[in-house]
Amino acid sequence: MTADITIREAPGKWCVRSGGAILGETTNALELLEGDLPPVIYFPRDDIAMAFLDKTDKVTHCPHKGDATHYSIVNKSSVTENAVWSYENPIPAVAGIKGYLAFYRLDSVKVEQI
Repeated sequence: MTADITIREAPGKWCVRSGGAILGETTNALELLEGDLPPVIYFPRDDIAMAFLDKTDKVTHCPHKGDATHYSIVNKSSVTENAVWSYENPIPAVAGIKGYLAFYRLDSVKVEQI
């Protein structure tokens, strides 16, 4: 069974913040819709301050997207473990999210349209 996944341009400008720091802003975000799950905003890697992200050993597998690499957010006030994921080599059906990052919905991480 394959998941019903739609990837489209997210309208407007998007921002991600953590620990008082702006990690990135973009007008080139993608919105991924998967079944009944809440939409996920994916940020282009080029629009994220990668200096705040520290790659971890955590890898998760989604049968519909592939293996996801994880990153922790590190800033002056805190470390948020495994708060970010990226499909470095997604399966062909969702190849559009390659080079993009998504952020877990956490109290310390805010993804919002601005």
